[in-house]
Amino acid sequence: MDLFESAAEESPSRPLAIRMSPRSLEEYVGQEHLVGPGKLLRRLLEANRIVSLILYGPPGTGKTAFARLVARRTKSRFVAMNAVTSGLADLRKVVEEAIEHKKLYQQSTILFLDEIHHFNKNQQDALLPHLEQGNLVLVGATTQNPFFALNTALLSRSRVCELRLLGERDLSAILDRALQDKDRGLGKYLVDLSAEGRAHLLKAASGDGRTLLNALEVGVLTTPPAENGRITFDLEVAQESIQKKMVQYDASGDQHYDTISAFIKSIRGSDPDAALYWLAKMLYAGEDPRFIARRLVISASEDVGNADPQALPLAVAAQQALEFIGLPEGRIPLAQATVYLACAPKSNAAYMGLESATGDVYKETTKEVPVHLKDAHYSGAKTLGHGEGYQYAHDFPDHYVKQEYAPNPGRYYIPTNLGYEAKIKAWLEHLKELEGRPKPAEEQKK
Repeated sequence: MDLFESAAEESPSRPLAIRMSPRSLEEYVGQEHLVGPGKLLRRLLEANRIVSLILYGPPGTGKTAFARLVARRTKSRFVAMNAVTSGLADLRKVVEEAIEHKKLYQQSTILFLDEIHHFNKNQQDALLPHLEQGNLVLVGATTQNPFFALNTALLSRSRVCELRLLGERDLSAILDRALQDKDRGLGKYLVDLSAEGRAHLLKAASGDGRTLLNALEVGVLTTPPAENGRITFDLEVAQESIQKKMVQYDASGDQHYDTISAFIKSIRGSDPDAALYWLAKMLYAGEDPRFIARRLVISASEDVGNADPQALPLAVAAQQALEFIGLPEGRIPLAQATVYLACAPKSNAAYMGLESATGDVYKETTKEVPVHLKDAHYSGAKTLGHGEGYQYAHDFPDHYVKQEYAPNPGRYYIPTNLGYEAKIKAWLEHLKELEGRPKPAEEQKK
C-alpha cells in the first residue's frame, strides 16, 4: 500500500465504509480486548513487531481495517487477496513479488487474505514455508471458527484473534465521525439526524459497522434537502435505508452451534423468554426448522424426561405439525413446544441412568441373561431350561413380584421429587414394600 492507494481509498467515488477506514490506532473503534492499553495487538503495534494473524469474527467488526492499519503502522507493503477468487498461481506471484520487493527496498509485505477459510488444505500448506522463511506476513480474515476451518500447522504459525460485534457506543462513535468528517465522510452535508433515526440505525446495524455506514450513506444521498439545504434523517429514512438487518448466522459454523446451544440451555434453565429469543433468531436467519424440531424432541427426553411425560409427545407433535404445514405457520407449534419445555419441571434421571448403565456395559464383564428370563417360545428351549422358574408379574398383587432381572444390577435410575417423577418415585418405593409380602400360593396355604 502506498500514497496513491491511500488516496484512492479516500476518493469520493468509493463507499463511505471504505473512505472512513481508520488511518491510525486512535481512530480504530472497538475491540478493546485486543487493542486496548496493554493488550496484545496494541503491544505488537507499539513495538513495531509484525506477526502473522488470523482475525476471526463477524462482518463489519474491523478485520480488514485492522490489517490495513498494521501495514500503515509498520510501513509495510500491503497486498490484498480473496481466497474465494484466488488460487496457488496468485499466491506464487505474490510471494515472488514480496521476495523481490524485500531485496530492493528492505520492506516487508503483508498479505491480507480475506475469507481464508475458503483455501483448501493444499493452498493453506503452500503458505507455510513462506511464513517460516519470513518472505511475507499473513493476516487472514474469516467469519468461521479457524480451529474448525484452518489447518493446525497454519494456526500454530499465527496468532488467532477473535473480534466481537461492535457495541452501540462503538457504532455511535463511527456514526458521529462519518457525519462530522468533511474530507472523507459526510460532513459537507447538513444532516439533521433525529434521535429515533439514530437509535434505529444503531440497533438495526446489529454490531456491524459496515452495515451502519452503508445505511447512513444511502439515507443521506437519497433524501432531498429542504429549502434551507438541510437533510432530515428521521426514523422513516433510517428504516428505508437499512431495511431488514442482516443477522450474522452461518448454517454450518459457529453461529449455528452457538445459537442452538443457547436455545437448548435456555430451555434446560427454564427461561422461556430467552428460549423464544434464540428460536426467533434462528428462524429469522433461515435455520432449517426441522433441525430445531429435532433438538426439541431430544430436549424433551434429555432435560424434561419423566418429570413431565407429556413433553415428549408434545415435541413430537410439534415436529409432525411442522412437516405437515411448513413455514411460516410451522413456527407456531415450534414456539408452543419451546415454551412448554422451558416451563416444564426438569429431570435428566432417565438419561443419566442410561449413561451410567452404558459405562458399566463398557467397563465390566458382559452379564449373562438369567436362564428364567431367556426366550422360551421356540422348539428346544424347554430342553435347555430356558424360561424355567420365571414368575409372571401380572399374577401378583399390584402386578409386581421380586425376582432377578439382571445379575447384581447397579442402581441407575434415581427419580427426582419433581413433577410426575415424584409419583414414579413413590410408586417404586411402594413396590419395595411389597417385596416382603407372601406370594399368592403361600396365602392360599394359610
